[in-house]
Amino acid sequence: YLCPEPYPEENLKFLEANNIKLFQFGIEGKTDPPTPMPKDTVLDALKVLVDVRNHPILIHCKAGKHRTGCLVGCLRKVQRWCLSSVLEEYQKNAGLKWRQRDLNFIEAFHTASLRQCLLSIMYRYHGYGFKRKRLLHEEENVQTPKLQAAN
Repeated sequence: YLCPEPYPEENLKFLEANNIKLFQFGIEGKTDPPTPMPKDTVLDALKVLVDVRNHPILIHCKAGKHRTGCLVGCLRKVQRWCLSSVLEEYQKNAGLKWRQRDLNFIEAFHTASLRQCLLSIMYRYHGYGFKRKRLLHEEENVQTPKLQAAN
């Protein structure tokens, strides 16, 4: 949820009843004066999005155009979409209300810091051989496998 306002109480009850986690990233959506997208908050939201333990996941704000569009645009860059396709998807979904500053934000967003997060924090693998890998949760005790010498 990308809005700063409290999540509606009836929706919270639904989430709780269905064991659904809420991640809230309070991004202002003001247009007068224009509020810039906060890069650090977008990065924090992307960390939640790319963590497969949080899937399936719903991304939304009030109208699903600007805040959601910017976040999804940045996600598409992480997914290595070509920039023209990323910007086209944003414009298509924002409709007549697309904003040049949103396109500029998406274009300028650098994914390098998120890639570092993926490498250092979120994905830890173990097992033997190239194809035997699995995602470990933080709670699991990770032990380094020891290779046995062939006799």
